[in-house]
Amino acid sequence: MADAKVIPFDDDRSRAGAQRPSRRRGAARRKNDPAAVRDVTAMPSQQDGEPQVERAEPQPSRQEAAGPGAAAGAVPEPRGGGGGLERRIAGGLAFLRRRLTGDYEVDDFGYDEELTDQVLMSLVRPLYEKYFRVEVKGIENIPADGGALIVSNHSGTLPLDGLMMQVAVHDNHPAGRHLRLLAADLVFMLPVVNELARKAGHTLACAEDAERLLERGELVGVMPEGFKGIGKPFSERYKLQRFGRGGFVSTALRAGTPIVPCSIVGAEEIYPMIGNAKTLARVLGFPYFPITPTFPWLGPLGALPLPTKWTIQFGEPIPTDGYPPEAAEDPMLMFNLTDQVREQIQHTLYKLLVQRRSVFF
Repeated sequence: MADAKVIPFDDDRSRAGAQRPSRRRGAARRKNDPAAVRDVTAMPSQQDGEPQVERAEPQPSRQEAAGPGAAAGAVPEPRGGGGGLERRIAGGLAFLRRRLTGDYEVDDFGYDEELTDQVLMSLVRPLYEKYFRVEVKGIENIPADGGALIVSNHSGTLPLDGLMMQVAVHDNHPAGRHLRLLAADLVFMLPVVNELARKAGHTLACAEDAERLLERGELVGVMPEGFKGIGKPFSERYKLQRFGRGGFVSTALRAGTPIVPCSIVGAEEIYPMIGNAKTLARVLGFPYFPITPTFPWLGPLGALPLPTKWTIQFGEPIPTDGYPPEAAEDPMLMFNLTDQVREQIQHTLYKLLVQRRSVFF
């Protein structure tokens, strides 16, 4: 594998080797979904003098189906949740049918919303809920609609923090919004990972893609520390690295969208990086090769992350729509806003660390 090349966030040049997949459209997305099961009693034709037979209410609730006033012919749902199980099975079969027939959509970035919601999120959610037990604060600071740029610290040796932030936004925001993460080009050079990242809505960390998503009203997530943050030694944990040249601020100014600072505590300890095998990293084409107390000494078992307790806090948004269009080219303004975002994230990290009782509880 060739040496990993990191494309600067504010570089607008064309990106070779990471072309977007073509857009595919289904015949009718969810329109004729057999999963939408309806329980309706047939009504015979009405004749003169015959009383009209009333229809049963569609999809009776569990109480109506089981209670004394249930409609005639309605079958009570088993106590074990059999009706819910049947609906899930029907939905799963309908999902498989759409996958096999190509009756689904992806956008021009390769994002597959249905696959993300029904499969990818379901795979990551147990790690989010049971393993890291993520606590989310300040979700109300994320706008209910329209574009916004969420800027977060980056840590943990492997980029699990981005995935946890994606689940946190989707599962906790009242509008169930989706977060589109910006990733380094190394992600799109790895087999399998490349395809999964595209399906989950991730795209290259460059100003062009970020601006297009923001103008379409999407939530965009960026971690400006890049490899400097995720690959820093354990001795420098929770100390923010340089935020680049402020390209994310310039993008937010052009789109006129707010910047929402985000602080993540707990990711630093999942893989305590005590060393870096630089020669091996160069051979493999990685920006670093981590050495932890368990990896590579315990083999595959050492690759398991430690079950730390996470907190993700979204700070108050910083508006950018009050600046003139030429503000995006003002280096002093970009420096000041970048420093403001960085200081807010760092201050929140320190506050959360003081409040934390233990790394694991």
